[in-house]
Amino acid sequence: MKYRNLGKSGLRLSELSFGSWVTFNHQVDTRLAERMFAICFDAGINFFDNAEAYEAGESEIVMGKALRKLNKPRDSYCVSSKVMFGRIPNFGALPTQKGLSRKHVTEACHQAMERLQVDYLDLYFCHRPDPRTPIEETVWAMHNLITQGKVLYWGTSEWSAEQIKEAYDFARENHLSAPSMEQPQYNMLDRKRFEEEYQSLYKDYGLGTTIWSPLASGVLTGKYLEGVPQGSRATLKGYEWLQKRVMESERGKIRLNIVKKLNELADELGISMTKLALAWCLLNKNVSTVILGASKIEQLEENLASAEVLTLLTEETQEKIQSILNSADTEAGDPAEDGVE
Repeated sequence: MKYRNLGKSGLRLSELSFGSWVTFNHQVDTRLAERMFAICFDAGINFFDNAEAYEAGESEIVMGKALRKLNKPRDSYCVSSKVMFGRIPNFGALPTQKGLSRKHVTEACHQAMERLQVDYLDLYFCHRPDPRTPIEETVWAMHNLITQGKVLYWGTSEWSAEQIKEAYDFARENHLSAPSMEQPQYNMLDRKRFEEEYQSLYKDYGLGTTIWSPLASGVLTGKYLEGVPQGSRATLKGYEWLQKRVMESERGKIRLNIVKKLNELADELGISMTKLALAWCLLNKNVSTVILGASKIEQLEENLASAEVLTLLTEETQEKIQSILNSADTEAGDPAEDGVE
């Protein structure tokens, strides 16, 4: 396993990390999670991603129990949580149980630490912008948590470049702790925000990134080319929107056509579509870590082997990939509009 700095910070994260958006509690119980974490630790992974909204907090409970059972030294790994949506099912949270107010940011941090069974959060993200809360209030709340030793690094997820810049500039002007990282969606099919909108943030602020959905909700595995397979995420209750977006929308059909061409290239290289997609993400120097997700041991093991195929992605191969990706607009609409990631 190779390690990369989280932006300009001194924190070194494994280039591949492990997250639990849909899988934990829904498809992965504590026993399976424990086996997965053991495999991750053996592979050198040192960052595990979570959020208050994942399975209404149950995902963090499963992760906390599994990590506690493995009994690894706390200084050997990093955990994260995210705050914004609250942990009440179906987004039924009361006004003070969601958002980015000082109250919810603070209380959600304490609750996440309890669920994860840790004394502090290494990374703490604002899961989305909160139009009802001034950015300066959120910056102050995060700064206070850092000075109290409850959070080490804070950041954002799917904020616009303008919003991140506003938070950073306010923090710098008032000698407060600035955001260190952003957690954006980034993959072969969703590139514009990461590669274009955020470009000045990498240069001017040294922004780190912990990218989610490197396989575009499974689309880049190629498994949807012949329809929706049983047991896939798109068949889960509550994720009907994913099947509609992948299989039925015009945008989804365009994306599947791109995946078909990429899959043919993967076949030429003698590797799986999954490994090609994950390795491609690692080519970008502004990616601090790629968050993997898996519901089965064999999926996790294949994902972990993706870095091994980087040598196959020569300049010529990268040019072929770019040509395929540039052949159609795959990003019409907001890729994150239907779900919480």
